[in-house]
Amino acid sequence: MRSLHMRRRGHNVARRSLRLESASPLLLLILLWPALTLHAQDADQQALAQKVQQLTDAIARTQSQLEESQRQLDEMRRQLDALRLQMQQGTPAATATTTPAPSTNATSSSSSAIDEIRERQAMQEAQIATHEQTKVESVSKYPVKITGLLLLNGFANSGAVDMPATPTATLPGGGTTGASVRQTILGFDARGPHVFGAQSSADLRIDFDGSPSSTITSSTYDNSNATLLRLRTAHVRLQWNHTEAYFSLDRPIINPDSPSSLTAVAEPALAWSGNLYSWNPQLGVTRDVDLPGGHALRLQAALIDPGDAPASAAAASGGNTSSIQPTATESSRYPGLEARVALVGSRTDDDSNHIGFGSYFSPHLSSIGRSFDSWAGTLDARVHLPIKLEMTGSFYRGLGLGGLGGDAYKDYVYSEKSDGSYYFRALNDVGGWAELKRRFGQRFEANAALGIDNVFAGDLRRYTYTGAPLYLDLARNRTFTGNVIYSPSAYLLFSIEYRRLNSWQLSGPSAGANITGLAVGYKF
Repeated sequence: MRSLHMRRRGHNVARRSLRLESASPLLLLILLWPALTLHAQDADQQALAQKVQQLTDAIARTQSQLEESQRQLDEMRRQLDALRLQMQQGTPAATATTTPAPSTNATSSSSSAIDEIRERQAMQEAQIATHEQTKVESVSKYPVKITGLLLLNGFANSGAVDMPATPTATLPGGGTTGASVRQTILGFDARGPHVFGAQSSADLRIDFDGSPSSTITSSTYDNSNATLLRLRTAHVRLQWNHTEAYFSLDRPIINPDSPSSLTAVAEPALAWSGNLYSWNPQLGVTRDVDLPGGHALRLQAALIDPGDAPASAAAASGGNTSSIQPTATESSRYPGLEARVALVGSRTDDDSNHIGFGSYFSPHLSSIGRSFDSWAGTLDARVHLPIKLEMTGSFYRGLGLGGLGGDAYKDYVYSEKSDGSYYFRALNDVGGWAELKRRFGQRFEANAALGIDNVFAGDLRRYTYTGAPLYLDLARNRTFTGNVIYSPSAYLLFSIEYRRLNSWQLSGPSAGANITGLAVGYKF
């Protein structure tokens, strides 16, 4: 019995020993856990301290660089002040024993450098002050910016023109002289939220060159500067990295550029003389495909609702100004289509070189029930040349382009037969424009441009008659223009411009006018 009791006791001792041996790793882990935790915390604190030290070193280096830049600016300012003082006193720039007096060219160069530095400093101060201002608040709480151009234009026309302040065609008669502020522009720019992974934005431009309605009396419309607001352009965009979707009121995508001018703003430079500028509603998409060397292939397509040309709109209304008549495109019940393919030097620089090919097609149903298809093929380009020259231009060949700003103010012509039906002809058209620009620094530029719009005389001849209205009888418009634009500051603009405008009527005499314009503008 004792032997059996001893064996049982030994078995229990063995079992307790086995339990202790199996529990020993757990006990060891419990005993060592505080030490392990402290070690991990020390490692994290060391890593954090290392990052803090790196940031501190980076801030110290940046502070040192800023101090060095400030020291250099202070030294340059002292040298410029000393040089200016010496120039005012008429003393040599250095001691007579070491350096000869500066030449006239050197003095002029130093004065220009001083003016340039002052201009940059003033511009930077204005930009800083702008950022510190309270921004316009919108209902959406996203930022909205008000922009604009207050523009005063003076004009002197040697011959009769269709619109004295903004002429686009000439006719026989005496000249005019005057001034206008109707080309002033007011704009709104807004940035919105990210939608579908794209940045949303919008902008709007209006001017004061709208035509007064027939209900305005002499008491409310008694001078050339009392007029109505007019919607010029508008855009709403969704911008991805390489793609843009938008709807807009703007020039057609087949004519992406426009000549530079401060005296031709309400009617852009070379309007109705080869510049297809007309602002029309569009819905489109642009896709940029990256190419080697930083270039890009730009693919564009849009739906467009082109309006009627002035002569076509007058024919459609029949003199009835009490209601809005549908355009020929709207009457056809089909939108117009336009597309453009371009090779651009840089997809992020709008001023880079490019060459593009475009096409346009739009069904029309005229007010007399005759249908026709308007179409065009286009070529546009911008090329930067040596000695800071820049050549820009656009050319087209098409049919029924009055709604885009061509075809001598009309899409078609017609005459009535004895049985009440009509002879009808949509007009073929060819034209374009080119501009040569020369920049002199950031504040001065000179521009020279030539544009022409030419309707085929064979299409027009059988439908005209002696004494026909100007636009109906007009076969060709040609404009040469040259201007200089000077901007002494970031916001103030001055310009003087000369234009030679010629218009040829098929059944009447041709007419020309020399147009001299002055412009003073303030951007905000």
